[in-house]
Amino acid sequence: MTKTTGTNRTRAISALFAIQPPLSADNKPRIPSGSVNALRSTLTDSERENEELRQQLQSGASIVTIDADLIDASPIVDRFHEADDPTYEALKASIAQRGQEIPILVRPLKSGRYQSAYGHRRVRVARELGLPVKAVVRELTDEDLIVAQGVENAAREDLSFIERAFFAARLEDAGYERSVIQEALAIDRAEASKLITVARAVPPDIAEAIGRAPKVGRGRWQALADALKDEAALERAGRVIHDPQFRGASDDRFLALLKAATATPAESKLIRTVFCNEKPVAKVQETAKDIRVTLTREGGFAHYLLEQLPNLFEAFERSRIRDE
Repeated sequence: MTKTTGTNRTRAISALFAIQPPLSADNKPRIPSGSVNALRSTLTDSERENEELRQQLQSGASIVTIDADLIDASPIVDRFHEADDPTYEALKASIAQRGQEIPILVRPLKSGRYQSAYGHRRVRVARELGLPVKAVVRELTDEDLIVAQGVENAAREDLSFIERAFFAARLEDAGYERSVIQEALAIDRAEASKLITVARAVPPDIAEAIGRAPKVGRGRWQALADALKDEAALERAGRVIHDPQFRGASDDRFLALLKAATATPAESKLIRTVFCNEKPVAKVQETAKDIRVTLTREGGFAHYLLEQLPNLFEAFERSRIRDE
């Protein structure tokens, strides 16, 4: 793995994303107030994409079309894959309707293939739609590739906290120094440490089961990480993610799992999920005070059971008298 450092590489990568100051009426540069991040946050997605394309064209980048099947992903995964991700479906619909407007960044490989620094979802969409991929081809070292990948995501504010945490941990596992991780994610050493600490404390299968959880920040992820240090909490979390009822939006899945992991012993004794004809119809949970049965509305069984409760209770009373 190539390990190059220094200001030249940093400037070269930063130039890929540098925003030129807008011109005033007399064609003199107007210097915007605030940071580049503040400016970017005011742009709509469309404006940001148009700005990115303008920068690439101004830098003299040559945009080529490449067969999507010839493009390999970055060796370090930065996203959680979710089958029902609405943002991915929106991207796919946009490319199907208008085509790929913003090229991706790739580097050439000796095998005649290419490796993407960013734009992995655009490549996936192109494959599914049977389209070629528009790309800028540049020679990039391993570190250049990773930094470009991180900088692009930071510019779009595209990754959730837990995706950033696992991206940082994967970079460290791959042998990258903390300084490179900080550069890729545009963070300081303390924040890098916090991200990696959370990623180390939350088992990958639990994080993947929860998903991106875009509305959940560091505080609540840290609370979950702290709770999972307890073996009983970890066991409860494992039962929850394998329960067929563990579904819904990613943020909701996080809340359900956090509740299970932080539950008191009296609240946390999950007995089982009841199946009928291989379909989950009820979740049974026992506490010190009662037994709670949660029924799904699907199929009408819950309403049927409510109607039958008086008959069932009478049958129960008769059986009790008979047993006595």
